[in-house]
Amino acid sequence: MGLIGRLKHAWNIFKNKDPTGGYYNLGPSYGYRPDRMRFSCGNEKSIVTSVYNRIAMDVASITIQHVKMDANNRFVDVVDSCLNNCLTLEANIDQSGRAFIQDVVMSMLDEGCVAMVPVDTDDEPEESGNFKIYTMRTGRIRDWYPEHVRVEVYNQAEGRRREVILPKETLAIIENPMYAVINEPNSTMQRLVRKLNLLDAIDEQTSSGKLDLIIQLPYLIKTEQRRAQAEQRRQDIERQLSSGKYGIAYTDGTERITQLNRPVENNLMKQIEYLTSMLYSQLGITQAILDGSADDKTMLNYYNRTIEPILAAIADEMRRKFLTKTARSQRQTIMFFRDPFKLVPVNDLAEIADKFTRNEIMTSNEIRQIVGMRPSDDPNADVLRNKNLSASEDVEKSLLTDEPDDEGARQEEGTGQNG
Repeated sequence: MGLIGRLKHAWNIFKNKDPTGGYYNLGPSYGYRPDRMRFSCGNEKSIVTSVYNRIAMDVASITIQHVKMDANNRFVDVVDSCLNNCLTLEANIDQSGRAFIQDVVMSMLDEGCVAMVPVDTDDEPEESGNFKIYTMRTGRIRDWYPEHVRVEVYNQAEGRRREVILPKETLAIIENPMYAVINEPNSTMQRLVRKLNLLDAIDEQTSSGKLDLIIQLPYLIKTEQRRAQAEQRRQDIERQLSSGKYGIAYTDGTERITQLNRPVENNLMKQIEYLTSMLYSQLGITQAILDGSADDKTMLNYYNRTIEPILAAIADEMRRKFLTKTARSQRQTIMFFRDPFKLVPVNDLAEIADKFTRNEIMTSNEIRQIVGMRPSDDPNADVLRNKNLSASEDVEKSLLTDEPDDEGARQEEGTGQNG
């Protein structure tokens, strides 16, 4: 573009439009995000929010996609659909696909059950049964009916949350697989939350700023006159402490002062430590996972016992509700993929790359992509073969002619999926 074209199409938000009065009727405004989920039942006041956030981040880091399988139920290709766009790129105007999954998991852990609500579709879901999903939101289930639910969903057009009644067959209802451990009224998590609230209440009492003193006067206070005299003495000491620059008061030599604001010994902290260790063991979490110092075996156990059940619950429900029978008959499904090389140190990556390429599991370009390097232009880098052995004549001829393999051509995508 030349100089004249650049000047013609130049744009500056501060010079070309009034930043304060250029827009009108934008709707209600807030000082915080109105679509952001809020913890309930006192969970926002305890340390369980860090556990919820850690689990939600790990679940959202795993890719969930709308894919197509072959006759042996093996992954073939990613379906370019609106549903896959919601899961991987943009779920709505406020959330990306990853942020949406994290919101779903945190709401599910907090409330025990959450709904993935299709907001914008190409047809009415209840009547058509075959619809494309353009945007999705996380919904809080308020009431349950035999075939419907009352869901609280953020309405983008109005800028506030609204309650709507929707059929169960048109939205994905995700129930927490660890409901008995986290959300039951007498579960380990709820008992821990109650103990933490008690500990916070005791801390507020001990740090309230009161002196908690007992003044022993050198005379009996059984009569009204002596009580009035003791009350006057107490007020006099309070006035000295509050009005003095350094909070110093004087007493008579015959008076004794006893301080009571010492912490009362109880076993509350021991119970919290016991419940915390029990909760970690039931969830498959350790302190090393939270601070990032866990080894590969600990992380593998964490992914298998904690993360995989949540991902399976999300994928199964979306497969059941958002894919029609026609789409499932075309071998379309919802799958999740975890990158096994994320936790591999650099020292072990070279040995793994050698074994994978030598045994014809991955190509050189696929290994380069994992490392973060751009693909090589060499045709040999996209061939599954052992580089330590000499190539056969057929392989060399195909590399020289650079002819596409007819057997590797992908089949056309069928129509009939909801996404």
